[in-house]
Amino acid sequence: MRHLNQVHAHLIKTEQIHDPLAAAEILRFCALSDRRDLEYACKVFTQMRQPNCFSWNTIIRALAETEPLEALLLFRQMVSVGIVPPNQFTFPSVFKACAGMGNVEMGKQVHGLVVKYGLDCDEFILSNLVRMYVMCGVMEAANLLFYRNLSKMARDKRRQEGNVVLWNVMVDGYVRVGDFRVARELFDKMPQKSVVSWNGMISGYAQNGLFREGIELFREMLLGDVRPNYVTLVSVLPAISRLGALELGKWVHLFAERNDIEINDVLGSALVDMYSKCGSIEKALQVFERLPKENAITWNAIINGLAMHGRAKDALHYFSRMEQANVTPTDVTYIGLLSACSHAGLVEKGRSFFNHMISVVSLEPRIDHYGCMVDLLGRAGHLEEAEELILNMPIRQDDVIWKALLGACKMHGNIDMGKRIAEILMDLAPHDSGSYVALSNMYASSGKWEAVSEVRLMMKDMDIRKDPGYSWIELDGVIHEFVVEDESHPRAKEIHSMLEEISHQLSLAGYRPDTTQVLLKIDEEEKQTILHYHSEKIAIAFGLISTGPETPLRIVKNLRICEDCHAFIKFVSKIYKRKIIVRDRKRFHHFEHGTCSCMDYW
Repeated sequence: MRHLNQVHAHLIKTEQIHDPLAAAEILRFCALSDRRDLEYACKVFTQMRQPNCFSWNTIIRALAETEPLEALLLFRQMVSVGIVPPNQFTFPSVFKACAGMGNVEMGKQVHGLVVKYGLDCDEFILSNLVRMYVMCGVMEAANLLFYRNLSKMARDKRRQEGNVVLWNVMVDGYVRVGDFRVARELFDKMPQKSVVSWNGMISGYAQNGLFREGIELFREMLLGDVRPNYVTLVSVLPAISRLGALELGKWVHLFAERNDIEINDVLGSALVDMYSKCGSIEKALQVFERLPKENAITWNAIINGLAMHGRAKDALHYFSRMEQANVTPTDVTYIGLLSACSHAGLVEKGRSFFNHMISVVSLEPRIDHYGCMVDLLGRAGHLEEAEELILNMPIRQDDVIWKALLGACKMHGNIDMGKRIAEILMDLAPHDSGSYVALSNMYASSGKWEAVSEVRLMMKDMDIRKDPGYSWIELDGVIHEFVVEDESHPRAKEIHSMLEEISHQLSLAGYRPDTTQVLLKIDEEEKQTILHYHSEKIAIAFGLISTGPETPLRIVKNLRICEDCHAFIKFVSKIYKRKIIVRDRKRFHHFEHGTCSCMDYW
């Protein structure tokens, strides 16, 4: 850039700056090259006597990226001066600036100018105009333009198939507003799909919690002509992680290696996260060791993975390695460290990390960090300290942090505090079932059935329903999902027969159902029947009849595993000589030889 400055100075000195071609070339280099200097580019532009349309377009395009307001002001100046009219290359950048500011009113005015100049049929302008309306959330206008354009192209099939960009913009728009039904309808109707089309839909599903749909679409993509790329893999891995689809995750990893897709810090960290969340922490460690380690992304992935598996000592070891590598920890690093301490009951260590983050690294704690601290203190029985931390934190309390404390109250049987916390939660999130269910369960555990009835009547009056518990297991790439007392599976009879056999074998080994976990006013036999058909037990029975001896079983559950199921699985792991890995809402449990990795602290 210094040499270019010297050239520019020479042009000014020799008055060649008034040569529009020379000035425009300098401007283009300053504004758009890899070594851009936007401030210098603006100075060059202001010194041009009569900038041509190319120069106006160059500076507006450059400003639209980072300074959208300045781009719009410059465009207004261009139009008001009127010497050089805007052309088909001007408007896309202007619409980008409008979208960047969310200024739909300005966008509508520019839309009017496009019509005035007779450029409303230009496909590049149209795509950017529709994108502007989409980014501003005005889907009605975007939809109108889109279908008007489709009707114009109806007689020209080649042109219709070529305009993939416009279709992608519309699909992305409906994904943004959360209307996946319309987004999928449009996607399925696309006359031609690019890899961008597939990536947008897959990532939209994954980012909005529609993990199964994202994976199914990825499988469909594999059957077609469009090959997945780097972005596809980064997009689908979070969905695979959440569903615990280890076999599919392994396939993605192998696909990247065989197709020379670079496994850099981002894709590599996604693979580490996938292996961790699918229960294969050893494979996650292997992938981590082969990754570049210059930034915090990869370190955070392995530290959080180890924390999730209850391997607190290893998580702290990797943090020490991170410090030795002179990589500065981020706020995500400390979430992993605090979670590790929470799962291992390391209260003092957790307090130390929390203070270190603030006083040494100068990071401002987020609500997530306070939530980790409340969870750490609550699990360890420091309920008053946890409540005091919530009341004195400098940021606004949310329902998640109060739920962490309510869970601790339930765990330690503190009904008085639990009732108070539940009432706070009912004000914060009146239609969330969690607080009502927790309060009802606390009353039930103390035999206060009248109070239980009152809470349940309140839920009924407000039409609040308890979140159903479900578990799933992946076998041969297929995910099988089960709910309590599930009889919908094609092999339901075999599963129930296996459950009966398991119960018989376990009773001979000394297992007795913990009916205190059934918080209903029913007789003992009915309680045992309910416990017998918990979703994770059904998933394990299915896994036992579907796999060979000594094959590890991996189960994912959406809720916290109950004490009875925890004891049940320990017995199963010993009697059937199976390693059983269960991921519940909070963490991983590795059952083997009759013991669990959590050491009964979860």
